[in-house]
Amino acid sequence: MQEIIWKVKPDVIVETGIARGGTLIFHASMLELLGNGGEVIGVDIALRKYNRDAIKKHRLAKRTKVINGSSIDPAIVAQVYEDVGDRKTVVFLDSNHSHSHVLKELTMYNKLVKKGSYLVVSDTFIEDFPSGAFPNRPWDVGDNPATAVEEFMKVNRRFTNDKEVVDRLGITASRTGYLKCINNR
Repeated sequence: MQEIIWKVKPDVIVETGIARGGTLIFHASMLELLGNGGEVIGVDIALRKYNRDAIKKHRLAKRTKVINGSSIDPAIVAQVYEDVGDRKTVVFLDSNHSHSHVLKELTMYNKLVKKGSYLVVSDTFIEDFPSGAFPNRPWDVGDNPATAVEEFMKVNRRFTNDKEVVDRLGITASRTGYLKCINNR
């Protein structure tokens, strides 16, 4: 993500799935280094009060906006689009990892990403683990971010899976998740 942010120099990073806020603050720190006034818009359905308060108190809070709600709720998606406007955007999807949820996110958020920027889908590695490796979760082999990316890529020709990023990393949780926008149509 650091390389992508430095290369693209986005004005906005949209992040679905904040969890405890670490990645939100990491993204904000990268935007701070860019010095372009950038902002991270984070969406989470169940951000704990403790984490929300910690984010608000952080010195980079000025670069963050937290939206409480489901990343696939049409009203939340509309709010994100309104907040982003026409600014250069990187999208980072890291919420519910089920196939149907990720596919909805891909469908709903991909238009925020313009040529040369990225739509990054986290944790596509789930497809490579043994079946049942994620007990008590609604995702597994055959039902995860990788399968959603595969289906999305069959119908969306705006993106290519950027293998160059993966080749440089060697080890990544998102082997098939670095989607580079190659055209705006």
